[in-house]
Amino acid sequence: MTDTLEKISNDLKKFAVDRDWEQFHTPKNLSMALIAEAAELIEHFQWLTPEQSKEITGNKLKDISHELADIFIYLLRISEQLDVDLIKATREKMAINEERFPASEKSQQNHKDKKYT
Repeated sequence: MTDTLEKISNDLKKFAVDRDWEQFHTPKNLSMALIAEAAELIEHFQWLTPEQSKEITGNKLKDISHELADIFIYLLRISEQLDVDLIKATREKMAINEERFPASEKSQQNHKDKKYT
């Protein structure tokens, strides 16, 4: 069976409900947990050069993949709590970014006044 965002989100909700954690899974709490997990991800890259950060393998890569999964889990839980379609929101944001940052302009020094997200 192929996983979808909806299936994973439903599985995560069931996991929380089965443990009576749903009461704690508010958007506020989930967003705070997400940022904590993002900080744990950053720890794996602290003090590495940009080149070293691209060459991670083995157990360190496995640890990083688990941190990414934690972030993904909290992101899905927040989106489920707020009834946000992440695919739709991502497509909308990509369209906004396409307009704000046309490929014809490329990355140049004169863009320092724009926010790149």
